[in-house]
Amino acid sequence: MAVEYYDFGPHKIHHSSVFYTSNLSFAFVNLRPAVTGHVLVCSKREVKRVADLTDDETIDLWRIAKKLGRQLESYHKASSLSFGIQDGPQAGQTVPHVHIHILPWKSGDYENNDDIYDDMNEKEKELNRALKVDVERKDRSIEEMALEADEYRKFVF
Repeated sequence: MAVEYYDFGPHKIHHSSVFYTSNLSFAFVNLRPAVTGHVLVCSKREVKRVADLTDDETIDLWRIAKKLGRQLESYHKASSLSFGIQDGPQAGQTVPHVHIHILPWKSGDYENNDDIYDDMNEKEKELNRALKVDVERKDRSIEEMALEADEYRKFVF
Protein backbone atom coordinates (compact mmCIF):
# COMPACT_ATOMS: atom_id res chain seq x y z
CA MET A 1 0.00 0.00 0.00
CA ALA A 2 1.28 3.45 -0.93
CA VAL A 3 1.76 6.03 1.79
CA GLU A 4 -0.61 8.97 2.00
CA TYR A 5 2.01 11.42 3.26
CA TYR A 6 5.78 11.61 3.21
CA ASP A 7 7.64 13.18 6.12
CA PHE A 8 9.65 16.30 5.35
CA GLY A 9 10.97 17.44 8.70
CA PRO A 10 7.91 18.63 10.64
CA HIS A 11 5.84 18.86 7.44
CA LYS A 12 3.74 16.27 5.64
CA ILE A 13 4.00 16.04 1.85
CA HIS A 14 0.83 14.64 0.26
CA HIS A 15 1.54 11.65 -1.97
CA SER A 16 -0.04 13.42 -4.95
CA SER A 17 2.84 15.96 -4.89
CA VAL A 18 5.47 13.21 -4.98
CA PHE A 19 6.42 12.22 -8.51
CA TYR A 20 9.35 9.87 -7.94
CA THR A 21 10.42 7.50 -5.18
CA SER A 22 13.27 5.09 -4.69
CA ASN A 23 14.03 2.90 -1.70
CA LEU A 24 15.94 5.76 -0.06
CA SER A 25 14.63 9.03 -1.53
CA PHE A 26 11.62 10.84 -2.94
CA ALA A 27 11.11 13.83 -5.23
CA PHE A 28 8.25 16.28 -4.95
CA VAL A 29 7.00 19.54 -6.40
CA ASN A 30 7.54 22.72 -4.44
CA LEU A 31 4.72 24.48 -2.58
CA ARG A 32 6.22 27.87 -3.49
CA PRO A 33 8.57 27.40 -6.44
CA ALA A 34 11.20 30.08 -7.01
CA VAL A 35 11.17 29.34 -10.76
CA THR A 36 8.99 27.10 -12.91
CA GLY A 37 10.04 23.50 -12.36
CA HIS A 38 11.60 24.05 -8.91
CA VAL A 39 11.43 20.65 -7.20
CA LEU A 40 13.03 18.96 -4.20
CA VAL A 41 14.70 15.58 -3.69
CA CYS A 42 14.68 14.37 -0.11
CA SER A 43 15.96 11.38 1.83
CA LYS A 44 13.18 9.11 3.09
CA ARG A 45 14.99 8.76 6.38
CA GLU A 46 14.70 12.00 8.28
CA VAL A 47 18.21 13.30 8.88
CA LYS A 48 19.10 16.91 9.56
CA ARG A 49 22.56 17.18 8.02
CA VAL A 50 24.34 15.85 4.96
CA ALA A 51 26.99 14.22 7.18
CA ASP A 52 24.20 12.17 8.80
CA LEU A 53 23.34 10.45 5.51
CA THR A 54 24.69 7.01 4.77
CA ASP A 55 26.87 6.66 1.68
CA ASP A 56 24.01 4.85 -0.08
CA GLU A 57 21.58 7.70 0.75
CA THR A 58 24.04 10.30 -0.52
CA ILE A 59 24.58 8.43 -3.79
CA ASP A 60 20.84 7.92 -4.26
CA LEU A 61 19.98 11.59 -3.63
CA TRP A 62 22.53 12.85 -6.14
CA ARG A 63 21.76 10.14 -8.71
CA ILE A 64 18.11 11.19 -8.66
CA ALA A 65 18.94 14.91 -8.66
CA LYS A 66 21.22 14.49 -11.66
CA LYS A 67 18.67 12.56 -13.71
CA LEU A 68 15.70 14.71 -12.72
CA GLY A 69 17.68 17.86 -13.41
CA ARG A 70 18.42 16.75 -16.95
CA GLN A 71 14.76 15.82 -17.53
CA LEU A 72 13.38 19.02 -15.99
CA GLU A 73 15.78 21.17 -17.98
CA SER A 74 14.58 19.55 -21.20
CA TYR A 75 10.90 19.56 -20.22
CA HIS A 76 10.92 23.27 -19.31
CA LYS A 77 13.18 24.23 -22.23
CA ALA A 78 15.64 25.68 -19.75
CA SER A 79 19.31 26.31 -20.42
CA SER A 80 20.87 25.75 -16.99
CA LEU A 81 20.29 24.18 -13.58
CA SER A 82 20.95 25.04 -9.95
CA PHE A 83 21.27 22.35 -7.32
CA GLY A 84 21.10 23.69 -3.77
CA ILE A 85 21.47 22.35 -0.25
CA GLN A 86 21.41 24.44 2.91
CA ASP A 87 23.22 22.21 5.42
CA GLY A 88 22.38 23.50 8.89
CA PRO A 89 20.52 26.51 10.26
CA GLN A 90 23.39 28.99 9.83
CA ALA A 91 23.52 28.00 6.14
CA GLY A 92 19.85 28.91 5.75
CA GLN A 93 18.31 25.46 6.32
CA THR A 94 14.85 25.98 7.79
CA VAL A 95 13.42 22.48 7.26
CA PRO A 96 15.61 20.15 9.34
CA HIS A 97 15.61 17.31 6.81
CA VAL A 98 18.26 16.90 4.10
CA HIS A 99 16.95 17.91 0.69
CA ILE A 100 18.27 19.11 -2.64
CA HIS A 101 16.59 21.95 -4.53
CA ILE A 102 16.62 21.56 -8.32
CA LEU A 103 15.87 24.70 -10.31
CA PRO A 104 15.76 24.78 -14.11
CA TRP A 105 16.91 28.19 -15.33
CA LYS A 106 15.88 30.19 -18.37
CA SER A 107 17.41 33.45 -19.46
CA GLY A 108 15.71 36.31 -17.60
CA ASP A 109 14.37 34.28 -14.64
CA TYR A 110 16.22 36.66 -12.30
CA GLU A 111 17.88 39.97 -13.10
CA ASN A 112 20.74 38.99 -10.77
CA ASN A 113 21.11 35.20 -10.70
CA ASP A 114 22.36 35.17 -7.10
CA ASP A 115 19.01 36.61 -5.96
CA ILE A 116 17.64 33.08 -6.23
CA TYR A 117 19.40 32.11 -2.98
CA ASP A 118 17.70 34.88 -1.01
CA ASP A 119 14.39 33.88 -2.57
CA MET A 120 14.87 30.18 -1.75
CA ASN A 121 15.84 30.97 1.84
CA GLU A 122 12.84 33.24 2.28
CA LYS A 123 10.48 30.61 0.89
CA GLU A 124 11.82 27.96 3.26
CA LYS A 125 11.43 30.37 6.19
CA GLU A 126 7.85 31.03 5.13
CA LEU A 127 7.14 27.31 4.94
CA ASN A 128 8.56 26.83 8.39
CA ARG A 129 6.28 29.59 9.74
CA ALA A 130 3.27 27.28 9.49
CA LEU A 131 2.81 27.78 5.74
CA LYS A 132 1.36 31.28 6.08
CA VAL A 133 0.43 33.02 2.83
CA ASP A 134 2.14 36.30 2.05
CA VAL A 135 1.00 39.07 -0.26
CA GLU A 136 3.40 38.36 -3.14
CA ARG A 137 3.36 34.57 -3.29
CA LYS A 138 0.47 32.24 -2.65
CA ASP A 139 0.69 28.61 -1.67
CA ARG A 140 -0.30 26.36 -4.49
CA SER A 141 -3.21 24.02 -3.90
CA ILE A 142 -2.76 20.27 -3.58
CA GLU A 143 -4.61 19.99 -6.89
CA GLU A 144 -2.19 22.34 -8.67
CA MET A 145 0.78 20.51 -7.23
CA ALA A 146 -0.71 17.11 -8.14
CA LEU A 147 -1.17 18.23 -11.76
CA GLU A 148 2.47 19.26 -11.96
CA ALA A 149 3.60 16.00 -10.34
CA ASP A 150 1.46 14.06 -12.86
CA GLU A 151 3.30 15.80 -15.71
CA TYR A 152 6.69 14.91 -14.26
CA ARG A 153 5.68 11.27 -13.69
CA LYS A 154 5.35 10.94 -17.48
CA PHE A 155 9.05 11.41 -18.08
CA VAL A 156 10.67 10.19 -14.90
CA PHE A 157 13.23 7.47 -15.57
